[in-house]
Amino acid sequence: MTRIVAIANQKGGVGKTTTAINVGSSVAAAEKRALVVDMDPQANLTSGLGIDPSQLSQTIYQGLVEGVPAEALIQDTELVALKVLPSERNLTGAEIELVDQPRREFRLREFLAPVASAYDYIFIDCPPSLGLLTLNALVAADSVLIPLQCEFFALAGVSELLSTVSRVRASFNPKLEIEGIVFTMVDERTNLTTQVMDDVRQNFPGIVYRSIIPRNVRLAEAPSFGKPILLYDVRSRGADAYLSLTKEILGHEAQSAR
Repeated sequence: MTRIVAIANQKGGVGKTTTAINVGSSVAAAEKRALVVDMDPQANLTSGLGIDPSQLSQTIYQGLVEGVPAEALIQDTELVALKVLPSERNLTGAEIELVDQPRREFRLREFLAPVASAYDYIFIDCPPSLGLLTLNALVAADSVLIPLQCEFFALAGVSELLSTVSRVRASFNPKLEIEGIVFTMVDERTNLTTQVMDDVRQNFPGIVYRSIIPRNVRLAEAPSFGKPILLYDVRSRGADAYLSLTKEILGHEAQSAR
């Protein structure tokens, strides 16, 4: 059965896109069929997988606003088991164009429904806001994966997102769960990092992954070459970290299925 995971945090620059690319790639490397969905108008996931948004005649914008089927928009990647639904900057307009439409919150769920069964996992890369695009992702998803950078306002950001998840659960998607919280861009040499990690684990017990994603030069370089870290430098600390995180995710799903 397909598992749809929204990767969300209203703050920008915390590793949402890097996580979507590299967890999706690691799942594909584990011989699971994976689709990554770029719901961010910046289209960094799209370009980070080697696809130039400016060369595409149609993207997820046409799917959500004009009704183009998802199957017609899905692009291949270098990994056979990994596909991508690309984005581009016009997606910004979808927030305005959909606001008066019926069932506006369900557009992404209904758009993905015809193709979902072709994949074991679908990962949705959300924009850095809690607007209509992110709301669509949360309504479409089974669970939310929260990348968290260890900084002063981290706890407040997680609390706000969890509050949004609760409202979405109450109004639109009662099955929505928390997949987990993953620490990203971690530098364990700083006292602030250690303090934030301890605080988050204390305040949100049971939903914080053991795996942490370090600050890693190779991980930061990979998107500029249009490659996931597994194809750019499989021996890097960043690759090890995302493989470890993916094993945890797949392990959780295997336990849940029992």
